[in-house]
Amino acid sequence: MSLTRRDILKLATLAALGGMAGVRPALAKPSADAADTGTDRVFICNEDSNTLSVINPYSNTVESTVNLTSFDEDPRPPFQFVTGGVIPTHAAMIHKPLYHGAIAIHGAAPSPDSLLIATTGRGSSNVYLIDTRTQSVVGNTPNPQASDKTNAQRLSSGILIGREPHEPTFTRNGKELWVTLRGEDRIVILDVERARRQAGGKDAGAVRQYLDTLNGPAQVWFSADGKLAFVISQKVSKVDVFELNADRHGYSRPKRKTTLDLKAQDPFGFTPFQKTTPDGREVWFSHKLADSVSGWETTGAHRVLDHVKLGEQARPNHVEFVENARGRAVYASLARVDDGGPGNVASSRIAIIDRGAPAGSRKVVGSFFSHGREAHGLWTNPENTRLYIAHEQDELPGTPAEGQTVCSVFDVSDPFRPGFIAQIPLGSLDLPSGKLRNKKSINLVYVRPGARSQAG
Repeated sequence: MSLTRRDILKLATLAALGGMAGVRPALAKPSADAADTGTDRVFICNEDSNTLSVINPYSNTVESTVNLTSFDEDPRPPFQFVTGGVIPTHAAMIHKPLYHGAIAIHGAAPSPDSLLIATTGRGSSNVYLIDTRTQSVVGNTPNPQASDKTNAQRLSSGILIGREPHEPTFTRNGKELWVTLRGEDRIVILDVERARRQAGGKDAGAVRQYLDTLNGPAQVWFSADGKLAFVISQKVSKVDVFELNADRHGYSRPKRKTTLDLKAQDPFGFTPFQKTTPDGREVWFSHKLADSVSGWETTGAHRVLDHVKLGEQARPNHVEFVENARGRAVYASLARVDDGGPGNVASSRIAIIDRGAPAGSRKVVGSFFSHGREAHGLWTNPENTRLYIAHEQDELPGTPAEGQTVCSVFDVSDPFRPGFIAQIPLGSLDLPSGKLRNKKSINLVYVRPGARSQAG
């Protein structure tokens, strides 16, 4: 009997999961190769508008917008988005009287079973949970003043956690949510089930503990076996490595294992993003001010394997991995905007690094224009054939998406020859009092509800 590529991938996945069965508690039947049932969605954090755009990847159109503002919950002017017929700027709207919504929505990550997304409000010092199936905010309540002039729901306050929460990450078993507090030099560790209850407005003791760590922690990512946590920083050239030491219920008892020195790779001390490779053997960091990325071992002494320079003023934001029958690549989104893009329109680029090369010799083998300005979040579908890219800036005047923040999608069936598919304008959130433009996209995640996510 001949095996298809999908069969081979499925067998490999089952073998890998079987090998880790002793170290990772079971989830609600997620599978890395779960069938596509038509429920896949792409969620994008829009920092200036405090919204999440939801893209249907089958049509590559915006399906809905998750509202994390508190506008139009009351028909009186101080609560409305539009006052006196004048639309306020995004920066001004969050200072309106009695606004209790999110401020500066930024980080996002899926739960291991892809049923939840955690997203942080940098300015409001909280974290929200989003149900990926219903595309709704966990903890929202019916609005007692609901009418044709107001929203039907009142926004949850989320969970207040501390100053400048940057990135949230679920532990591999889904029991906890770790959020780096960039303004407090520590990490808050939440009990996920209690956080669900607390999002509804009552203190359920969701915060399990605060963990002291590096100055300016930017993000946590966990090893594939769930035993180690890597903590990067945007203020010092170091990485903290913690052992989770989970108890019999799967809750962590963290202990610092070691601190890695990044001075050679990131002398500026500004490493905002990290992710482990699909095989779990390496963790890659983006060094934004050093215009480079580096790959390190996730086991043993955590040796540096590769340090790849991306070019002057490249300013890498995120990294993503594409692995399929045609090769293995690391993608890095570059914030720099270059002239001479498609249609002679200014655009950022995505750098392509060949990860199929031996460790120590990986290098940039190409790049492609992202079809947007200031590329940020990157995420692939489970089959590693589609790549979605978020952008921080609006499109240039005179372009089809003029004045719009856009998401772009590429066919990456061949990781080294990406093919452009679509540029998706993110449009607006339709509030009863007017349209709130979705603006400044940061993080982006592709989810298949019920399937194991990249964080699983």
